[in-house]
Amino acid sequence: MRILAIGDFHGNFPKKIERIIEKEKIDVIVSLGDYPSFSLKKEFFKYSFLNYKKNLWDFIGKKKYKEKRKKDNKKGEDVLKKLNKLHVPVFTVLGNHDHPPTDAWDRNFKSSWKWDNKKIYFISKTLKKYSHIKRIDYSYAKFKDYVFIGMRGHSFTGRVKSKAYKKHRDKLDKLFKKFRKENKEGKVIFVSHNSPYNTKLDKVTAKDAHNVVKGRHLGSKMFKRVIKFYQPILSLSGHVDEGRGKQKIGKTLAINCGSIHHGYGAIIELDKGKIKKIKFIK
Repeated sequence: MRILAIGDFHGNFPKKIERIIEKEKIDVIVSLGDYPSFSLKKEFFKYSFLNYKKNLWDFIGKKKYKEKRKKDNKKGEDVLKKLNKLHVPVFTVLGNHDHPPTDAWDRNFKSSWKWDNKKIYFISKTLKKYSHIKRIDYSYAKFKDYVFIGMRGHSFTGRVKSKAYKKHRDKLDKLFKKFRKENKEGKVIFVSHNSPYNTKLDKVTAKDAHNVVKGRHLGSKMFKRVIKFYQPILSLSGHVDEGRGKQKIGKTLAINCGSIHHGYGAIIELDKGKIKKIKFIK
């Protein structure tokens, strides 16, 4: 089985994806989310990145925010349309820019975020229109004799003592226990938008990164802990673009495939529960 792992589209679908599928004889695509563009990036880091008591529209106005978000989401849907037309199955998880519901396990948003999700909600409704793309966060998909288990990807490391963290960790525990036999055979692949915490895959080193996060590890604690406990043969993630690469976590090979927005991705070949080959694309 040959997997093409790509994510962090940010409104961009490189033409080379189709060529790679044909040339590399890809069987299945694992998409790591972040479909819309992020046209409000500059405003976000200027006004609300460190101001948790207010939302971005409190600074720039709801009208401007809504107009920008709708345009960003339109670009995100353009990506989904192209993914849906590919002749291989696509399994996806949500990214932090895909505007998931407010039941996030790692941060309690203000109730005003309900306005954002209600008025400009994107990913769950949109994905329902595309039958060749299966969403697997806190769920699973089977392909050939392999099982793909997914989790949602946020920007935050996670509060391991919170009730919400435990709730979502319990969901993953049930999935891994359900496929205990497949996991022992090396046939479970764990997927998340965000990368495992405190590894070389989640360290922020970009020159233009905000001083508050530069040099820090911003991966997911939950993703890391589940990997360490269940030891699937492979984990796939992205989010921290400069963390592109691979790292062993116990018996698990963890891969940050990088941002397809910048042309990066990864091809992984598996056979009979073993990883045969890894190729990073650029």
